[in-house]
Amino acid sequence: QVQLVDSGGGLVQAGGSLRLSCAASGRTDSTYYVGWFRQAPGKEREFLAAITWSTGNTYYADSVKARFTISRDNAKKTVYLQMISLKPEDTAVYYCAAGAGLESLNRSPSFYSYWGQGTQVTISS
Repeated sequence: QVQLVDSGGGLVQAGGSLRLSCAASGRTDSTYYVGWFRQAPGKEREFLAAITWSTGNTYYADSVKARFTISRDNAKKTVYLQMISLKPEDTAVYYCAAGAGLESLNRSPSFYSYWGQGTQVTISS
């Protein structure tokens, strides 16, 4: 089992920044990717970014790659999502997730076996 605790959300003004954290524990060696997703009310869960524990390879959704940066600290078993130039439309619950499998599938929520509890991000205009 893998446990994920995501944190760092909050209320910020448009144009501001936030850094989300995803702390992993348990059998993290059973997972290869950690991803970040978000879900706004009435919308589907949206892929944002993913990173591999071992090599640090990164993957981004086109919609956020100019503003969001994913990184990891293997010693702390923590993955971060740095977000800048935030917009009201970035308002959502943000989730981290961990999984393993084909690289081509790592943008799909169904790829991930483990999920954090979510952290609310609210951007005011």
